[in-house]
Amino acid sequence: MNPADPVSLAAALIRRPSVTPRDAGAQDVLAEVLAGLGFAVTRLRFGEIDNLHARIGAGAPHFAFAGHTDVVPPGSGAGTGAWSFDPFGAVVQDGRLYGRGAVDMKGGIAAFVAACADHLAAGPPRGSISLLITGDEEGVAKDGTAPLMAWLAERREIPDFCLVGEPTSRARLGDAVKIGRRGSLNATITVFGTQGHVAYPDRADNPAHRLTRALAAMIAAPLDAGTPHFQPSSLQITSIDIGNPATNVIPAEATARLNIRFNDRHTGATLAAWLRATLAQHAERFEIATALSGEAFLTAPGPDVERLVAAIAAECGAPPTLETGGGTSDARFIARYCPVAEFGLVGDTMHQVDERVAIADLWRLKAIYARILADFLA
Repeated sequence: MNPADPVSLAAALIRRPSVTPRDAGAQDVLAEVLAGLGFAVTRLRFGEIDNLHARIGAGAPHFAFAGHTDVVPPGSGAGTGAWSFDPFGAVVQDGRLYGRGAVDMKGGIAAFVAACADHLAAGPPRGSISLLITGDEEGVAKDGTAPLMAWLAERREIPDFCLVGEPTSRARLGDAVKIGRRGSLNATITVFGTQGHVAYPDRADNPAHRLTRALAAMIAAPLDAGTPHFQPSSLQITSIDIGNPATNVIPAEATARLNIRFNDRHTGATLAAWLRATLAQHAERFEIATALSGEAFLTAPGPDVERLVAAIAAECGAPPTLETGGGTSDARFIARYCPVAEFGLVGDTMHQVDERVAIADLWRLKAIYARILADFLA
């Protein structure tokens, strides 16, 4: 396999059905190619997850690419005609490569490995290049990038800057870069009352009434108006459950679930405290459990971001917008240790039937990544 060919490498990765948590040989493909390029490759297994670290060079500056080889399932349509092709067949037709992971994000990994091959063709790098590859991004993200970064910290190998190859482009390749992400907090609230007959409400305490008043207070006013780089924080109720089959019984308890996507004006801890305080104003007996998926983070515009933007503009003819929207990604774990941004393919077909990437975009993304490497290591 030609390591400088992003199409053949992406196809080889797609043919490994690495649905989380199975690796199915995807990282074997990368290990062989990277070792052939001169990288020192380390395989790391945390829990049930295969991860890979590769580095070439030992000095500064130290630039890292990060990505994940795991993919979501192809869906029930696999083999029944919903997919036009075998989702793990890596079929090329009409100038596009089809397959699960073509966009998210085996195509991105193939492009940055191919960019490394081009960069190294001229000789050893000035500084260091490393690759941080996990198999747990589409899953619970517990045994992937988070412990991998801790491992790097113990070895004092944290990069100076990391670029995650997530599909950030919207309508055309190069139109958007993510320099941060919102935080995500989930909460489960249970309010307890006193069960009773609906005809005698004075003998009961309806927890559904208390819960709905608390939820109304939580959504009554915006959490904030946004910040210079983030949209306003958003609280969304995702479920209200009472489980009461009777029409004449006041329930004993009522439960709701909600999610808050929050900007850098908040932390998970301050929002959890606000939820609890608001709930206490409307209910005497309750339980609340919160789970933080990640804090909001931002790599503020500065020399690193400007260098990234300039490299993309040079290849694409226009600078990208700097964004922080969307869901969470593994960049949230990397941001605890070093500056990080995300840039990659157009994501309009990720997680969909007939996920696909334009062949021309794979080659152009390789060129963009090669320029980014050259600019950061210049």
